[in-house]
Amino acid sequence: MQFAENVKYTKEHEWIRIEGNQAYIGISDFAQSELGDIVYVEVDTVGETVAKDEIFGTVEAVKTTSDLYMPVSGTILEFNPDLDEKVGNDPTLINTDPFGKGWIVKIELTNLSELDQLLDVATYTNLVGK
Repeated sequence: MQFAENVKYTKEHEWIRIEGNQAYIGISDFAQSELGDIVYVEVDTVGETVAKDEIFGTVEAVKTTSDLYMPVSGTILEFNPDLDEKVGNDPTLINTDPFGKGWIVKIELTNLSELDQLLDVATYTNLVGK
C-alpha cells in the first residue's frame, strides 16, 4: 500500500496535493483498495465553488458507490479527462496510480487556512491502521 508524502489527507480518504493556489484531489491508495475495481467516476461540479466537506462527485466500484468530499473549499477547474467516460474513459487509473494519473479534480483554493485541518501522512497511516 502506498502513502504519498507530498499530499495531505482527510478522514474520508481523499488526498490533496497543493501547487501554488491550485491543487489536485484524489482518493488514497487505501480507499481504492477498499472499494475494489473502479468502473465509473462522476463529477458534475466543474466550474462550481464547493465548500469544505461538501460532495463534489462519486466513484463507482464493482461493489459500491462512494461520495467524494472536498478536503478544502475551492472552485473546481477540471475533471481529469483520462477518467471521464466522454474522453479517456479509464477510471481504473484510480486503482493503478491513485496519487499520479488517477487524480480526480483540479481546483483553485479559496481558503488556505483549511489546509491546517488536514492530516499528514503519519497521522493518516495511523488512522487506517497501517
